Order: sequence, then C-alpha cells, then structure tokens
Amino acid sequence: MSEKIETGSVLTGKVTGIQPYGAFVALDGNVQGLVHISEITHGYVKDVSEFLKVGDEVKVKVLSVDEEAGKVSLSIRATEETPAQQPRVRKPRPKRQAAAIMPEAEQQQGFNTLKEKLQEWIDQSQKEEINK
Repeated sequence: MSEKIETGSVLTGKVTGIQPYGAFVALDGNVQGLVHISEITHGYVKDVSEFLKVGDEVKVKVLSVDEEAGKVSLSIRATEETPAQQPRVRKPRPKRQAAAIMPEAEQQQGFNTLKEKLQEWIDQSQKEEINK
C-alpha cells in the first residue's frame, strides 16, 4: 500500500465501481478505497448511482487505512461543508376513524371466547390436581 495515503488526508480519486453499499474509488495506480453509502453526502442516500457514476472524479477524505487487510475507508461527505439544519416540517397525520360498532353477537368472538374458556380451564386444572 502506498505510503502517502494517511488517515485524515484529502485526495482526488476516480470512481471505479458502484455497489449498493457504496462506491470504489481509485486513489492512485495501486490503491483503491471504498466510500460507504453513508459517507457519500449529507442526508439520506437511497441509491449510490443517483450521486456517483463510474469515471467521476471525486474529492475524498481518508477515514482509515488497514494495511494488513489492504482496505482504505473514504468519505466524500467529510470534504463537504455541513449544511445548516433546517427545521423539520411535520406531515399532517391522517385522521383516525372511529371503530365500527359491531353487533353484540359478533363481539362475543375473539378474546371474549378466551375469557370464557379461562374459567373452564382453571376448573379443569383444579380437578386434575385433586385427582392426583
């Protein structure tokens, strides 16, 4: 691995590959690093190819260098100025409708059945305990 690539340095590289998890960037003839999808830009990135294309020249900051594994972690977003936070606009929530009123016969199903069965099961369990 090239000696000139150090953590914290800002370099120019060329995008050599796009994957769902990020983009590979060639820093020189021998060294290639990965810009993880979370390091492409400030904000949410759903699809890397919406921001980068193979052949693009990009300015990257070296986040880490793993000499043993031969891996270089890069960030494009670290070379950009952090945008001022804008206040979040809350989307209005849809109004909830009132629960439908069910006829009493239909209300007896579901959990009410369990409620009725519970006493039966308790009685049955107590009889089994007595018979032991």
